[in-house]
Amino acid sequence: MRNQILAILRCPENQSTLTEAESELIARLNSAIRAKRLRNQIGQVVEHSIDGGLVRAAGDLLYPIVDQIPVMLHDEAIPLDQLNNA
Repeated sequence: MRNQILAILRCPENQSTLTEAESELIARLNSAIRAKRLRNQIGQVVEHSIDGGLVRAAGDLLYPIVDQIPVMLHDEAIPLDQLNNA
């Protein structure tokens, strides 16, 4: 993602900075999505693989990138603690 755009985007919940997710993390998330084990903030199963993601500063939440567009809706964010419990 272009650094200029990334510098502007902030977490919609707490306005913290965001960083682009590492490819290893995206691969792990997509594996959990294929297994139907990943849920978004409101508890819905994430059904479609993601192209990438933006992780907020605390490292606890990822905003997915789908078709090269960041989905900056808090309800659609993916809590990353699920990977530890999977």
